[in-house]
Amino acid sequence: MRLLVLLSRVPYPLEKGDKLRAYHLIARLAKRHEVHLVCLSDTPTDPAHMDHLARFCASIEVVRIQRWRIVLKLFTALFSRLPVQVVYFHHAHAQRRIDAAIDRIRPDHVLCQLVRTTEYVRHRYELPKTLDYMDTLSKGMERRTETAPWYLKPIFRLETRRLIRYENLMFDQFDHQVIISTQDRDYIYHPWRNRMAVVPNGVDMEHFTPQEEQPTFDLVFTGNMNYPPNIDSVLFLVNKVLPLVRQAKPGTNLLISGVDPSASVRDLARKDSLITVTGWVKDIRSSYAASRIFIAPMQIGTGLQNKLLEAMAMRMPCITSALANNAVGAPPGDAVLIGETPEDYARLVLRLLDDAEERDRIARNGYAFVRERFDWDRSAASLEQLITATA
Repeated sequence: MRLLVLLSRVPYPLEKGDKLRAYHLIARLAKRHEVHLVCLSDTPTDPAHMDHLARFCASIEVVRIQRWRIVLKLFTALFSRLPVQVVYFHHAHAQRRIDAAIDRIRPDHVLCQLVRTTEYVRHRYELPKTLDYMDTLSKGMERRTETAPWYLKPIFRLETRRLIRYENLMFDQFDHQVIISTQDRDYIYHPWRNRMAVVPNGVDMEHFTPQEEQPTFDLVFTGNMNYPPNIDSVLFLVNKVLPLVRQAKPGTNLLISGVDPSASVRDLARKDSLITVTGWVKDIRSSYAASRIFIAPMQIGTGLQNKLLEAMAMRMPCITSALANNAVGAPPGDAVLIGETPEDYARLVLRLLDDAEERDRIARNGYAFVRERFDWDRSAASLEQLITATA
């Protein structure tokens, strides 16, 4: 089968969740199918990254969108019914390039990741199409509205309404719909949402393996540190949880590791000598291995937290929120510890710091859980079965 995959970003390197999902699924689909990759990009592309993707893609086309085009286009969002998430990525010159690529490749099937890309193919009725929503963007925006400054709340509410409408509209214009978890599927408002296929992420257990290293940090948080739910989570951790922990253990330190830290995240390290913000690291495994406990007190956001799966795969004891664990489904108190209030999180952190046997128990159970439940090969096989059904 000739499969055209349309993405809003180049799926390598693997520093963001949508890239991680696209990369692993495409790499496995390419073993049995002819995969043609078309990506949008608002930054220059590293030739080495293209060479890496060319190992398994039959062709790769990157459509560059200049930042000035994006700024101009966003003004039109004020007068559009389309969500800003879609307007940002949809441009006339890119539409011409993608139309030409489709006419040249003549794919048997088109796979779109996120509703950011669907405008490019929604009117190609002759093509069988699958939409991977990944997660529910409208729900994520709704949750951001709750904690947004007053002057942004009307804008976020408008974007939420637009996303709900657009997610429902795209549901009807694609042959198949895929989403990352049952939790996110239930956030879709379409009356036929139960028809959506749940294709969870996996975790590369050969890459993320336990390492024998003496930890130098007590706590670690990882992720794209320019992503609002991650910023919100780490600010909650530093401002509300860490002071309570330090009442009992004044020297407790924290590692914040991940690409593109925002100014508010960088400021945390400038104000507190016991907090380290690394920015991008070549191998994120080094950040996990350098720490005793992984903590992600996620307050907003949707989707499946890859960081949680990776930490469990490296046999780390993990503390997170019920919101984050709902998509993962790890047994609370057994494979993961769940907090709600700052006091909850502080109590759980102190419990693990004081009890090596408890750290080992949670880590061991979490490792066994992800090894059994989250496998990229199984996820890719589910997606392949869906796509080939319309071939």
